[in-house]
Amino acid sequence: MIRVEVAIVGAGFAGIGTASALRRAGREDFVVLERAASVGGTWRDNTYPGVACDVPSHLYGFAAHPNPSWSGTYAKGAEIRAYLERVVDLEGVRDRIRLSTAMQRAQWDAGNGFWRITTGAAGGRPGTPERDVGREADEIVADALVLACGRLTEPSIPRIAGLETFPGPLFHSARWDHSADLAGARVGIVGTGASAIQIVPELARTAAHVTLFQRTPAWIVPRGGDSYSDADRARFSASPQALEALRADLYAEGEARFASRSGDSAAAAEAEAVARAHLERQVADPALRAALTPGYAFGCKRVLLSDEFYPAVASDAVSLVTEALAAVEGSTLVATDGSRHDVDALVLATGFASTRQPYAELVSGEHGRTLSEHWSGGMTAFASTVVAGFPNLFVLNGPNASLGHSSSVLMIEEQSAYVTRVLAGRAGRVLRVAPEAEREYTDEIARAAASTRWMTGGCRNWYVDDRSGRLTLLWPGTVDAFRDRLARADGSEFLPEPAPVHR
Repeated sequence: MIRVEVAIVGAGFAGIGTASALRRAGREDFVVLERAASVGGTWRDNTYPGVACDVPSHLYGFAAHPNPSWSGTYAKGAEIRAYLERVVDLEGVRDRIRLSTAMQRAQWDAGNGFWRITTGAAGGRPGTPERDVGREADEIVADALVLACGRLTEPSIPRIAGLETFPGPLFHSARWDHSADLAGARVGIVGTGASAIQIVPELARTAAHVTLFQRTPAWIVPRGGDSYSDADRARFSASPQALEALRADLYAEGEARFASRSGDSAAAAEAEAVARAHLERQVADPALRAALTPGYAFGCKRVLLSDEFYPAVASDAVSLVTEALAAVEGSTLVATDGSRHDVDALVLATGFASTRQPYAELVSGEHGRTLSEHWSGGMTAFASTVVAGFPNLFVLNGPNASLGHSSSVLMIEEQSAYVTRVLAGRAGRVLRVAPEAEREYTDEIARAAASTRWMTGGCRNWYVDDRSGRLTLLWPGTVDAFRDRLARADGSEFLPEPAPVHR
């Protein structure tokens, strides 16, 4: 058994950011549990061809660790993973990270006022060393538990009749099978979201043919961006002020972009015009343009960035099927319109379990109620971070803590600061969120979200929980507004606890 003040689950941006914030605040008694064999989170798991960030690289990093060496405006996935490895070393937290260690369950021990966390090997998850598979479970006892598990970690596999009969390579985009040689192969891709628009142009260059199944088209705007030259990187290294100024400019651009992603009609119309012009420039065929034009409001779904997707789809290398994949009959894919398409390999770019977080089933709070049960009508939390009925628990990148207009790392930094501040004022007591504080915050979110395109834009998106119809993933405001809201959390969100719990 291991006894610590804080156990952090997950070693992606959220987990590393929290560990760094705790250490900088002088709180050294923590451990980070990571089920995979290395750190990196989504940038470790996603290794598909063309994987890159769609947030400017100099905004997609920790403020305390600017990186003058980014290769370009938008960093590639491997670069971001390497960046996180460097941050782990720079912050001196590598010795606190237990790799290949999955949280199997976490239970609040009311009698002792701490969390009991059962851990074990990752059960054969890709990247788990063979020596660790079947390893005996351990227990960690922690005063506080931080769930930094990420919101896009478990691939969503669609229920398609006969999918299991497909004879060729078949995998999700977030579990790319690099042993599958797709060069010269006929490849089917299901989905036209953020991953697919990066994958399709890459496969179009090498595959014999790509058949793309599009259920709903996306609004796509120009990506732009340049590679940074050696001179650029040398200037960034020599002048921290230049990097700081660039980050400030990118931050301001992101905050301004919120208007077009929310409820500002003029801003949305202007942005939509950019997207329509981009499509018209890159796709000459009117019928194909119509098939690629969304029938919902700009901003309702995630707005995508690409300069290569439309030309790839418009080329002879790609066939667009504007129907969902309904069935698989051996190596033949059958669309809902009955059309049949023979392929050699199948890639599912079908997203993730986002509104129903898998880790929630593993966490039991007071009275044995699971976090999944508490969230049966959609994720909720006060300050997007602490949850009623789950003492001394913090959730990062969970309820209403993501963004549709800027860098999610900015939100993680604000949440990490809140966690550190709350723990500093804990003074040994159990922190129980007042249920009314969580309800009022949830109502506050609902009021702010009501007029946004995510709620009114006429689409079905993964930001809204279909069980309640509430916006549960995104913060319906700017980063500045989130920072101000957390700053107003003065401790009154917690129930009085007259006597400290002694260890």
